[in-house]
Amino acid sequence: MRELHSFPNRPAEGARRGWSGPRAVALVAALTGAAVLAACSSSSTNPSVTRSEASTLSTAPNPSSFSGEPPSALASTAESALASASAAAESGSAAAASFAASASAQGEQVRQNAAAALGTLENGGNALGDVTITGVPRAQTGGLHAVVVTITNDGVNTASYAVQVDFTDTSGKTVDSSIVGAEHLAVGAQASPVAFSRRPAEETLLPVVVRAVRY
Repeated sequence: MRELHSFPNRPAEGARRGWSGPRAVALVAALTGAAVLAACSSSSTNPSVTRSEASTLSTAPNPSSFSGEPPSALASTAESALASASAAAESGSAAAASFAASASAQGEQVRQNAAAALGTLENGGNALGDVTITGVPRAQTGGLHAVVVTITNDGVNTASYAVQVDFTDTSGKTVDSSIVGAEHLAVGAQASPVAFSRRPAEETLLPVVVRAVRY
């Protein structure tokens, strides 16, 4: 009989040869993938695991969520209109002041002398026929009501003149008066002082020569 000999267990072929080369790389990749899957599963089921994800803004922000309000086109237009109106008002005031100063250039003494001459007059005077008035466009007066008073010496001697212009409203009521004069006016010569009122520009006024005296 042949004797049966038992041989010790030999390692498997793979174990004996060891893991090397492409098979080792494949094994590492497989193990890594399994670890990643396990981590993902754990974070989705375990609330204690915090996931950090990058977020990107794919749509424009909703303006309704902002604090405050952007200026509307209407508001901007209104502000612009107010600024223009304010600038126009300031410009108009300056123009009115400039016109009044120019109209008063004949001198305060002449007006005082004319007022004194009219002070003793009981009627319309002796020179109403020597006086005419012409309105001045308000675009040139800064909004003031004004007239050019043309005085012509139709007498036979050099003379001085005093003229009163009343400004009446639409009912005929006198709301303002202006006195102008001309002194030492030669025969046939003319003078053109300006009478004006400082009443508001929006009022409708009618200028009327009520008294005129040659002295």
